[in-house]
Amino acid sequence: MGLMSEFKAFAMRGNVVDLAVGVIIGAAFGKIVDSLVNNVIMPPIGWLTGGIDFKDKALLLADKGGDGKPVLLQYGVFINAIISFLIVAFCLFLLIKAINRLTAKPAAPAGPPPPTKEEVLLTEIRDALRAMKA
Repeated sequence: MGLMSEFKAFAMRGNVVDLAVGVIIGAAFGKIVDSLVNNVIMPPIGWLTGGIDFKDKALLLADKGGDGKPVLLQYGVFINAIISFLIVAFCLFLLIKAINRLTAKPAAPAGPPPPTKEEVLLTEIRDALRAMKA
């Protein structure tokens, strides 16, 4: 089996294709969540906090780094990333909850299963032996 045919067999497995689709949709969903955080959620929060724009918030560590630019600890971008993560986690929670609700649960057995032919025969033999002793 050649290398290309082995790769094709690997790549066309259902799990690999499903994973690829999931990664692509996840990347697109990440862009939507980033836009939601940066353009919808953070502006009202900034307005409520007196015009603070979190993505511009940073702590100056040094006036000039190796490239001549100031060295900043950008905690505002980190706050935006945390909010994005929480939104994604909440959306995934809702998605999984909906999938679990839609997934059919196996019906609980109504009672014990009917006896097999062997069990019926063994029961008859037992009863016959008891009758012989009595």
